[in-house]
Formats: sequence, structure tokens, C-alpha cells
Amino acid sequence: MKRIDQARDAALRTLYRVLREGVYSNIALKEELDKEGLERLDKALVTEIVNGTLRNLARIDWIMSLFIKTKRMEPWIEDIIRCGIYQIMFLDRVPDSAICNESAELSRKYGHEGTVKFVNGVLRNISRSKEKLEYPDKSKNIALFLSVFYSHPEWMVRKWIKDYGVEFTESLLKANNEKPSFTIRCNRLRINKKELMAVLLEEGIECADGSYNEEAIHIKRTSSIEDKESFKKGYYQVQDESSMLVAHIVDPKPGDRILDMCSAPGGKTTHMAELMENRGEILARDIHRHKLRLVEQNCVRLGVSIVRTELHDAMVLDGDSINKFDKVLLDAPCSGLGVLRRKPDLRWKKEPESFRDLAEMQKMMLKMASGYVKPGGKLIYSTCTLNKTENFEVVRNFLSNNSQFRLESIIGQVPKKLKHESACEGYMELYPNVHGTDEFFVAKMERGN
Repeated sequence: MKRIDQARDAALRTLYRVLREGVYSNIALKEELDKEGLERLDKALVTEIVNGTLRNLARIDWIMSLFIKTKRMEPWIEDIIRCGIYQIMFLDRVPDSAICNESAELSRKYGHEGTVKFVNGVLRNISRSKEKLEYPDKSKNIALFLSVFYSHPEWMVRKWIKDYGVEFTESLLKANNEKPSFTIRCNRLRINKKELMAVLLEEGIECADGSYNEEAIHIKRTSSIEDKESFKKGYYQVQDESSMLVAHIVDPKPGDRILDMCSAPGGKTTHMAELMENRGEILARDIHRHKLRLVEQNCVRLGVSIVRTELHDAMVLDGDSINKFDKVLLDAPCSGLGVLRRKPDLRWKKEPESFRDLAEMQKMMLKMASGYVKPGGKLIYSTCTLNKTENFEVVRNFLSNNSQFRLESIIGQVPKKLKHESACEGYMELYPNVHGTDEFFVAKMERGN
């Protein structure tokens, strides 16, 4: 049982850092998994417990409140119980009794003898009662029920119900709690897809065709992808299929001059370069130097030579770039509500008050971006969030104040498998519960001559 102890201890430490110290879960997990002493199965269990607990945190806390009346609890003990509840409620490979015992041992390390009995008693009570737990009354307060049962902040649930309706919202919440597929983009500057899939199989990685994009590959049974020789040789880039669509909608051509306003970490930048056959010019900007270094590193690894990076604030007008670019991509900073299934802790870090400020910033950035587009050129706006205020309303506001721009149909640039009613109008939105991808919004506009 020593191996399981190590994994659960690592999961607890990671969860504590995320919930108590504000560290992002992907960063905390990577740092914990990079430590020596954890085998592949250990790492899988750590990841499962951490992400699963974060995805189901509101439901776990609701259950905990049914059995614990005290409001004063040591943070380490509270997080041990949270991890224990997740395993009892959502995992079935280990008997509940073993989970209770392991949790009690953790409480001995991080608490005292009294907490050992407390944790053991609480978890065993929950185990005995797990088939008859009561949640908020769905008929009296649907938002509260959905918030607790699917573990999303209630304000977020209410917003989505208002924008999309109850049925769609429940489907979305459920999809956000499912494990997302792991997708890579074949870098056809280095290798073709058939050859890459053969290489991946030789490395022990299961792979299958993506759902929509020709260059997309779904992979399974791998960890530490950056350690694989295929990754180091630049055969692929980790990227969700919704993100891949953006470069296709930009529709870059060899010889184009393109501006990527907020380029880091470079997935879309390098994809555009690949579609341009590494001929032309892409100016990749970002406000953070360390993020631009990620773009540069990805370009070197992927064999992209047409990208030039530049430190620049997208909120500040660059007079030297006016009317200079064939295509301008603004993949705007956003609330990130479209990637909650990949980063489950984000749902607990968001505040509704920030949405209005974000939308105003996006409007300003879009205004700046439009000035860099040549007459007859294209302006593409995208986000990875599920919020109408940051998506089509930003585009609509821009078009109402800039008559020289109009939406342009993106039919022909979107994969045939991906049918979308609004593509002919020049924009589209993907949803986890509908398309099986991260949520993504993208709109394409043409500047008149």
C-alpha cells in the first residue's frame, strides 16, 4: 500500500497548493509529477484525484456539510476529507474501507490522533450513506441544484441559464466535468500524419484520427509528452481541435504578411506558418517577454522560420503598423470559461465583476487590430470563453462603429464534418457538449477597399 500512500499524499499536497495558495492546478500538478519516486500509475492517480476533486468541489463540499456541522476545520484535514469523498463517490477501483484507512493515515501525518478518528468516522459515514444523499431541491431552485450537483459557481450557472436555457446549461455543465480528449496537431513541415501515427505507436502511444481537422490526432496512454522524442523533433504541437480551426479560418497563404496580436504560446502562430508552407512573414506579439520565449522555442522545435516575435501591448496603437498586414489575428485575452474541463480550478478563480472589464479591453484591442489591416485584408477575432458579452457582442459593437468592415463567410475554411449554421454569416461557436471540443468563438471580417 506504500505506493498508493505516496500518490494520495502527492495529490493532497497539490490540492492544498491550488486551494490554499492560489497556484494554478496545471502548474502545481506538473511540479509534483516531475518529482522523483512516482511511477506512471502513481502519476495517473495523483492527476485523477486532483482534477476530480476540483471538478466536483461544490458537490463534495455539499456532501461534507451534511456530515460535519463545525465550521472550523484545519485546512489540511478539510482537504483530506475532500479527496476521500471524491474517491468514495466517483472512483470504484479501490474499496471504500481502504480509502478511509488511507485518508486516516494522511490525517495522522498532517494532524493528530484526534483528527485520525474524526476523518475515519466522517468518511465511513459518507460511504454508508452515499446511495441516499440529498441535494438541493431541483424544483425549487434549479440554479442551486445544478451548481451543487455539477460543481460550478451559482452565478456562472445563472448566467448560462439566462443566455442558453436550462437544458443546454445542464448538458454543458455535465460536459465540463468529463475528461477531455488529448489532441495534437501534426506538423506537416516535419512529417506527414500517417508517418507520425506510426511513430507514436512505436513510442507506445495509442492514437486515432481527430474529429474534424485533417491534421488532428487524438492520443491516449501517455504522460510527460514533452519527454517523447517525437515531441522533441517537432513532429507535432499539443492543441485542441477548436483552436486548430482558427488558423484555417484565417486562411493564410504562402507569401502573406500576418500579425498575431496575442500569440503566446504559439499554437496558432505556428499552425499558420505551416499552412503558409513556411513562406511569408508572421509578426507574433505579446505583452510578456517570457511568453514570447515560448513562441520562439516552439518555432525552433517545429522548424518554423518565418515568425518574428515582438514585445508589444495590444492596447497601445503602433503607428508604424497601420495598413501593413494582409491578415490580423486577435486571439483576445478572455475569461477562459471554454477550457474549464481542462483547467477545473479556473471555475473557482473567476469573478463575475471582471467580465465587463474584459469586454471593454477586448473592444479596445479589436479597434487597435483593425488599424493594422490592409484595405481588402482580413481581421479575425477569437476567444476560448463561453460568454456572449466577450464574443459576438464585442464583434457586433465593433461592426456598428466601423462601417468599412463586414463579416465574411467562412464556409470552405471550416471542415465539412463541422456543420454550423452561422458559418455563412462569418462566425461560429463550438461547445464541449455539442462538438466535443473546448469552447471557442471565432469571427472573420473583411476590410473594404
